[in-house]
Amino acid sequence: MKRTITAIIVVLATLASCNTGGNQKVPFEEVNIDDFTRDSTVYGFCGSGSGMNTLQIITDTGDTLTLSVERARSKNMVYGGYAVSDEMAVIVNSDSTEAIMVINKSALLGDWVMPNPIDGSNETGISFLRGGAAESIDQSSMIYKSWKLYNGKLQIVATRDDGIDMEESVEYTIKKLTSDSLVIETGAGSDLETLEFGRQRPENDEDLGVELDWGDEEDYRI
Repeated sequence: MKRTITAIIVVLATLASCNTGGNQKVPFEEVNIDDFTRDSTVYGFCGSGSGMNTLQIITDTGDTLTLSVERARSKNMVYGGYAVSDEMAVIVNSDSTEAIMVINKSALLGDWVMPNPIDGSNETGISFLRGGAAESIDQSSMIYKSWKLYNGKLQIVATRDDGIDMEESVEYTIKKLTSDSLVIETGAGSDLETLEFGRQRPENDEDLGVELDWGDEEDYRI
């Protein structure tokens, strides 16, 4: 749950008075700390003017930005690639000419699973739905509720099946995102937790008797 913190900054100034030489107190000023922690991400859709080293994004506010992605690529911070009409989340530099981080929201959508961490007998995971809703896949201990990207981080809200029914929000760093792989991390040091997911495939794929070629990500992404 986002908490709004309001700070009261006391400003005291001593002013020389040309008439009395007395001191004058400047009134209290109220500052909203949210102004300093706002989401700096640019959201929008990949435009037809995009190329290998250029991302054209039509923003949610109606602007069109043409961004160089060379810096982001050099730091391996283009997650999910991009293709025309994909929904994107981009961290840009100060003059909005260069992408620092690129996340393909469309590539993030869908069902992601990994072996059950308890005994590996089945696959469990999470489903990212369009609009920010999230659902659990074959697990009851963790009930996923919602997700969003905020300043380049993946925030997931869930409740645990412990009778308390209290929502908790966990912030993850995306380490890898391709057509069939998602790796996210949270915490640091000895508390670092890494989750490695694979794309869940339709169950009837195994019944066809042939191995399907899902292609390489580069076949579909710019």
